[in-house]
Amino acid sequence: MDNTLRHLLTGFRYTIVSVVFFGLLYPFVMTGLAQLIFPYQANGSMIAVNGKTVGSEIIGQLWTKPQYFHGRLSAAGAKGYDPTSTGGTNYGPTSAKLLANTAAAVKEVIKENPDATGPVPADLVSSSASGIDPEISPAAAYFQVARVAKARHLSRDTVRALVDKYTRGRDLGFLGEPRVNVLELNLALDANS
Repeated sequence: MDNTLRHLLTGFRYTIVSVVFFGLLYPFVMTGLAQLIFPYQANGSMIAVNGKTVGSEIIGQLWTKPQYFHGRLSAAGAKGYDPTSTGGTNYGPTSAKLLANTAAAVKEVIKENPDATGPVPADLVSSSASGIDPEISPAAAYFQVARVAKARHLSRDTVRALVDKYTRGRDLGFLGEPRVNVLELNLALDANS
């Protein structure tokens, strides 16, 4: 057997072993372990209300009604919040389009929240890198309290208490930033109304 044929057979065997191991066995074992150890997360962290799936804990949704907290802006897909087409705007800090979009977003947020006080939180006027970020900062949630309370005929203290209840701290006490899951907060509002 000449050298070329021997190298081809070695390459072919390596390819077959690699495909079987990395393409079949490894994914099958990892999927099985994930289903066994972390079934909620492995199945998309889906949230159900009365047996009906209403969304995922890890995928943001578009909220436009005044009685709901609104999430971050989205550039994912043609209409935003498309989990099959994630991504940010990719505008750089010197982009005129980014500046114009941000200025327009600030005006819109102030228009939607006329009773809000303080500066507009950055996460209400900027999109996330994925475009489907499900969380906002506590500051962004507090900024919207007056609008949500007014639309639901609730006291601001009641709505603020829900924001406090659904604010998650830093992971392990030092990783990341405090945050509020918009879907969970809005579902809590619906349950309390």
